Formats: sequence, C-alpha cells, structure tokens
Amino acid sequence: MRLKISQFLVVFLIVGALTLGGCSGENVTSDPASPTETAGDTNTTTTTDATSVSETINESVPGMKDLPRLEGKATVVMTVNGSPVTIEVDGTNAPITAGNFVDLVQKGVYDGLVFHRVVRDPQPFVAQGGDPQSKDPNFPVNRLGTGGYVDPNTGSERRIPLEIKPQGEESPIYGKTLESARVSKPPELQHKLGAVAMARSQMPDSASSQFYFALADHAFLDGSYAVFGNVTEGLDVVNQIQQGDRIDSAKVTQGAENLKTPE
Repeated sequence: MRLKISQFLVVFLIVGALTLGGCSGENVTSDPASPTETAGDTNTTTTTDATSVSETINESVPGMKDLPRLEGKATVVMTVNGSPVTIEVDGTNAPITAGNFVDLVQKGVYDGLVFHRVVRDPQPFVAQGGDPQSKDPNFPVNRLGTGGYVDPNTGSERRIPLEIKPQGEESPIYGKTLESARVSKPPELQHKLGAVAMARSQMPDSASSQFYFALADHAFLDGSYAVFGNVTEGLDVVNQIQQGDRIDSAKVTQGAENLKTPE
C-alpha cells in the first residue's frame, strides 16, 4: 500500500508541473491531479464523439482550416547552450501539432526563449519551454508558463486542438483525450525518452507554443498530451538542460516544403 501511495504522489506532482499556468487573455487553471478531461470506459474503441481529420474539412473543429499543417516530416535543429538538438517532427501522425511547431520555428518564435520548467526530482520528467513572454529577461519568473504565441495578424493567441492518432487508424482524434473518446488503442506517437510534445492547460484545445522534452519514458501521459516528434541527435544536450537555460536558435533544416500554411 505504501508503494502505491508513493507512486500516486509522484504522478500527482510531476503532472502538475506539466500543465500550463494559464493562457494569455484569460485565466485558465489546472488541477494537477487531473490535468485532462477523462470519462467513460476505456475498454471500448468507440470514437463517435471524437472528430477525425477528414471531418475537419467541414470545420467540425472551428478554425482548423486556418492552422498550418505539416504533410510529412521535417527536421528542426534547436541549439541550446551552444549545442545542437536534432528533432524529427512527424506531420504524418500529427499534422496540425507538427505544422504549428514548424511554423513557429520558421517565424523565429523560439529563438531566445527560456526553459522555464525543468523537473528531474523525484524522477526525470520534462524540460518545458516555449513561453514567448520569456524572451523578455525582465519578465517575472513566477509568471512564466502562462503565455502562448500571439498572431500579429489577428492580435489573438493561436491555439491548436489536442491531436492524438490511435495506432492503426487513418486519422487523428481531435479535441479529446483517448480516454474521454473511449479509445483503448495506444497512440502512434508515445512518450518515450526524447519525445517532444505540447504542454497545455486542463482544457484539451489550449496548446499554443509551449512544448516539452520527455526526460524518460512516461506511458501514463500517452493519449492525454500530443506528441509530435522525437529527438534523434543531442539527447545528451537535452539531459543537461537546466531551468533558466535559453534556446539560442531553432531552424528547419529539412522538410520545410512539407509545411502548408493557410492562404
């Protein structure tokens, strides 16, 4: 019993560190014990309540047609503390999430941003960054983790839907965790060591620009947070990231032609 309680407390603490503290323009709070919406019996594979990518053509998910997509894969080299980290971004299994990330890389959004949250105790968890507010060295440290990318054309924060593709399915599910969509299949993209995924608040469709590197295998996050790539080189650099370290630069080195942006 003591072991089970200890494991629960570890999960409680580290998942609480993953959720966003809020989003620009509104107060979004997250319960660390339940960072995502969950419901239903996970022993079925019914997906009638979920939205597939094919349905998004008819705007079942509002604003989907206005988001960048990555049709295929791309390579991003992120330099941290002078050392490169190579990321394979997977638009085949996460076209919207991957497209958002590659688009922000091309816009230079990540250059100079801070890793505001690095959790290694009581066990390795994540290195999280991508809050645009962190570019300002005078921005209050205790408020980092509350911001997202504000589109200068609209003046509003760009948010993307939660996007998770179950194994063996043709299309991702949008706007729901696999548990709340009553899908028992594991996702194609999983939280293995070196996975790259989007941070979000308790609201499924609240991810914007904040991302994290998985510092260990975290199967308990699978199906609840959107993985969109993995580190192929430079994992040693990721393992040395400290809270407060900045991203020197991020560049798309391959696959830029696979990014499709709204006209």
